[in-house]
Amino acid sequence: MKKNSKQGKMDLFRSNITSIILLGFPDLHIFKFLFSTLLIIVYYGVIAGNLLIITLYLVSKALQSPMYFFITQLSLCDILVTTDIVPTLLNSVLDGEIMVSFIGCIIQFFFFATSEAMECLLLSVMSYDRYLAICNPLRYNAIMTKKFCGISVNVILWTCVVITSSSLISMYNLHFCGQNVIDHFYCDFVPLVQLSCSDTTIIDIQGLILGFLVVAVPFVIIVISYVYIVIAILKIPSNTGRHKAFSTCSSHLTVVSIFYGTLFIVYMFPTKGQTLILNKVLSLMYSVLTPLLNPIIYTLRNKDFKDAFNKLKSSF
Repeated sequence: MKKNSKQGKMDLFRSNITSIILLGFPDLHIFKFLFSTLLIIVYYGVIAGNLLIITLYLVSKALQSPMYFFITQLSLCDILVTTDIVPTLLNSVLDGEIMVSFIGCIIQFFFFATSEAMECLLLSVMSYDRYLAICNPLRYNAIMTKKFCGISVNVILWTCVVITSSSLISMYNLHFCGQNVIDHFYCDFVPLVQLSCSDTTIIDIQGLILGFLVVAVPFVIIVISYVYIVIAILKIPSNTGRHKAFSTCSSHLTVVSIFYGTLFIVYMFPTKGQTLILNKVLSLMYSVLTPLLNPIIYTLRNKDFKDAFNKLKSSF
């Protein structure tokens, strides 16, 4: 009996909390139906758009290049993060709030953090791809091989899994008790840690370090890559040549601007008072709206994708 009692006290995450209440957007009132309908449309748009990109890449020989390979990996991340967030969000919109198990909340955080971290690293590798294509085209095929692309994605995946798992291991040493309410529409790192009764100084510092590694460092790589890209483009003598060079990276630059813009604002703004509403709206943008925009941005302005889609459509 004593052994069982001791084991019970050492349960996963040492939590007296068995469930979490996510408040979501509690003040929608008469707009619940409209917002939930829009959310469903956006979700199906995300799934359809990103699956289309993946399908076109698999069936079209014209898209068998490193850049399009990385775009498909980005699409997989977008599908994962949206599928992780939207069902919970939709339930909270319809019910006003939603109760999820504590372990379910931890699992949601794991998949959300892993997919978002992967997106950050993928965007940095894609900027390096554009740097090589514009600044060092003679070495592009020698460096950007299928082997390099495969290894890059695997390293990114396992790096993100290890980093997110290390956060969960740190959470294991915390004791969770007291209030079980999170004023958000998904389980994120900061709201979860705030539920702890333990001293969170160490895990807060660890969170900052890991955030720096998976968000700030890739962003610096992107900025440096584009500084060199801009310098190389400005050296091109003809306007046509400059426009053609810039068009090869404009879609990626647009995606980076939207994703990192909302991401930085969300985690730099305070999360209390009126700014919490803004925080939720911006979180909604980079977790739901950005995955919808990514396939639109990459396909509408890309001739190769348009040609591949027309060939696929004509085959039916």
